[in-house]
Amino acid sequence: MKYVKSSIRTIIYILLIASVSSCKNKTTKESKIDIVNEASDLSAKDILGNPDYVAISYGGYRHADHDMEPTLEELKEDMKILAAMNIKILRTYKVHLPHASNVLKAISELKKEDPSFEMYVMLGAWIDCKNAWTDLEPDHTQESERNAVEIEEAVRLANLYPDIVKVIAVGNEAMVNWATSYYVQPWVILKWVNHLQDLKKTGKLPKSLWITSSDDFSSWGGGDASYHTEDLEKLVRAVDYISMHTYPYHNSHYNPAFWGVPEEEGELSDREKIDAAMSRALEFSKSQYDSVSNYMKSLGVSKPIHIGETGWATVSNGHYGSTGSKATDEYKEGLYHRLMRDWTNKAGISCFYFEGFDEPWKDAKNPEGSENHFGLITVDGKAKFALWDLVDRGVFNGLTRNGNPITKTYNGNEEELMKTVLVPSNANEIAAHR
Repeated sequence: MKYVKSSIRTIIYILLIASVSSCKNKTTKESKIDIVNEASDLSAKDILGNPDYVAISYGGYRHADHDMEPTLEELKEDMKILAAMNIKILRTYKVHLPHASNVLKAISELKKEDPSFEMYVMLGAWIDCKNAWTDLEPDHTQESERNAVEIEEAVRLANLYPDIVKVIAVGNEAMVNWATSYYVQPWVILKWVNHLQDLKKTGKLPKSLWITSSDDFSSWGGGDASYHTEDLEKLVRAVDYISMHTYPYHNSHYNPAFWGVPEEEGELSDREKIDAAMSRALEFSKSQYDSVSNYMKSLGVSKPIHIGETGWATVSNGHYGSTGSKATDEYKEGLYHRLMRDWTNKAGISCFYFEGFDEPWKDAKNPEGSENHFGLITVDGKAKFALWDLVDRGVFNGLTRNGNPITKTYNGNEEELMKTVLVPSNANEIAAHR
């Protein structure tokens, strides 16, 4: 009898454990479903300007030959690395290539593998003028026939992945006049923004999808008054928010008044001079942001303004290197990244920092060209100074890129890093050479 009672108790215990386990599994499954449903319901309005949804610009091309597209597995590898950095919004503008659709497919598959995986996309449609990238003279008064194809593909992808694509950007630096190979007039961007807004109104695009254009601060009215046209005014009213670019890094050469060491800082240590220069770089970006905001307000318009691009290169044998503005190295990139994140997070501004990984195709014939080296992580998976603290915290443990674990550049030796860091020239010297 004692044995029978003991057996009964054992059976009851097993049944209770099974019941609890079943409930636990059911709860876990339901909670993951809830996560998916909640994420699907999020809109651009919910995530843009939200410091819990950190943004970044992403390409992920690993070779100097731009025809070598990242594979689906390489894209997944990158998505996991970015997610470990707490990145939740990507910006890409390659719908004319397999890249954009593959990025969306990679994210979709990762979400199926793990319903708690969360990543959203700002999808850019490339916009050109007529004859852009041909042997013919670019005609900046007309648009390329391909623009319609770009927009159509962006619409297709937004409808195919409504849980991931939260923004469509019409053009990338497409209105700024220094983009001499391809820039268009504002009426072209306005035409396609209105087209997408009409698709939202008729239910052919999700109503919560936000439409913008990602362009230089000057193109958004923050620079020369020649940009202040009637079509730009209409465009400001037509977009859901303004996506502006700001690059004090480039301006350290083209508009260096803010960059040189002023006379009153002459007695500071080299490191203090560099830190002060980077603080001025932040103020330079803030002033460009404010100039766009002031122009928008002058039109009687009140809309969010987010930063679609900004960044700092770590290698340059040109305008920004040792024979130029001396702006380039990992230490300065690390400072700029931190300063921008601190400012924009506190101000409720999304900052699509440029960029996640180095891309050697951007200046393929010049490996030390600055355009190849804006990434926070190198092609072979080394975290630059800006991310050394994340390596120390172990966020990249178990993750690899090109078969390599994510480790620090310079083997984490800050003393060796600082040997590569140059102090900006004296402000008076810079002015004398202008």
